[in-house]
Amino acid sequence: MKKIIYGALIFSGIFFNSCSDNDLDPTLSVNKDVTAITNIGDLKGLLAGAYDRITSANYYGRNMLIFGDVRSDNAYANGNSGRFLTSASMDMTNSNGDADAAFLQMYAVIANCNIIINSTIEGDAVAIDHIKGQALALRALVHYDLLRLFGQQHIGVGGGDLNSLGIAYVKQFLDVKDMKPKRSSVGEVKTFIYEDLTKALSMMNSSLDGDKKAIRTVTVNAIKARVALYFGDWAIAKAASQEVLDNSGARVLLASEYADSFKGSLQANSIFELVFSADDNRSNDSLFQIYNDTAYGDIVVLEDLVQQFSPLDVRANLITVADKSRLRNTGKFIKSDINVVLFRFEEMLLINAEASFKLDPTDVSALTNLNLVAVNRGALPYVTVSVANILLERRKELCFEGFRFDDIARYKMDMPVVDEIKQTYDDLGAAGITYGSYRYAFPIPLREMNANSNTVQNKGY
Repeated sequence: MKKIIYGALIFSGIFFNSCSDNDLDPTLSVNKDVTAITNIGDLKGLLAGAYDRITSANYYGRNMLIFGDVRSDNAYANGNSGRFLTSASMDMTNSNGDADAAFLQMYAVIANCNIIINSTIEGDAVAIDHIKGQALALRALVHYDLLRLFGQQHIGVGGGDLNSLGIAYVKQFLDVKDMKPKRSSVGEVKTFIYEDLTKALSMMNSSLDGDKKAIRTVTVNAIKARVALYFGDWAIAKAASQEVLDNSGARVLLASEYADSFKGSLQANSIFELVFSADDNRSNDSLFQIYNDTAYGDIVVLEDLVQQFSPLDVRANLITVADKSRLRNTGKFIKSDINVVLFRFEEMLLINAEASFKLDPTDVSALTNLNLVAVNRGALPYVTVSVANILLERRKELCFEGFRFDDIARYKMDMPVVDEIKQTYDDLGAAGITYGSYRYAFPIPLREMNANSNTVQNKGY
């Protein structure tokens, strides 16, 4: 019998009278009517529920960030508690627990968003549209994350393309005409993401923006900049990131501020962060427990990352030697109830630098923005801009935040092997995993394959 997500029946204390325990199966193939959404308070509750789902350990509370580093040359899984071994080795099966849990959690967030987006209630139209705009932006972000994990854009000789299989882009909580949605192409998913973000900006009102703990109008542009960078849409990436740099109210942190910035929330460089309070922290399932020298402590830093930092670079101090001479990330996610920052000013600077360089290699703003990050970390300034220098600075600035795998993949590179013993993946005997390998994508979970006859499994699984 398929597992039921009982928690999906309740969104921040709102009960849907028409639902029963069997109404919200974790597959995409089941949608049921919702009748209890009657006022703006309900919408706010649903949005709070969406944010809460994002903080799950199966999503941005831990796993999504780990996936981006443990599959790269930044970190490895030591098997201390058996977590992330198959993710690190890129040797999954269609019954893999990491893939299954991420898939379910992300589509659960989308369910919340779709109920908000498609609701019809009376009240303050401007305020209602603002909430719906936030939900549209979140829906775009989550589908983007699903595509990064499960899409086929990197699969095949030389990699895939926009015609490759993407993921199912779900826009309705109830759609009797599409109870078993098919996977859209990568290009179609990209179009849907941009459409959602554009509509979000048209519906939101900056005067109603809250603090950095919720989607603001500037956050929508931050999401657009990140998506555009991934797809190589350089003009969009530059314009969106510039909008954030100009209007977010955030700034780059100084070297003297850097270490302490990870000890508290709502820092000067933060654009959007997820709340992890003492009341709802993930304890043993937290990023702190998986990175630090704890009873879990499965994710260990590779020496090659440490070698990238110059002696005065303050970022090197975030990595320390712990028990058994293992290198640990002890500077970021230092305890369970610290907020997770999803977007920050320095990422936007690096996106803007890369987009500027790609559009015009002589654009001086590329070097300026690249060095705004490097110099404010105590590192030597770059003399020239190159893809290699940009990726190096991204690796140093954004390590342990889930970016490294995608940076390697979007430039169609093989997974680097910097430690043949600790990096446990191989591709049928090859020294590492060659770009285009089916292992660059997660498998569609077996339970979804069994429940949705219209879905197609990824190559290799």
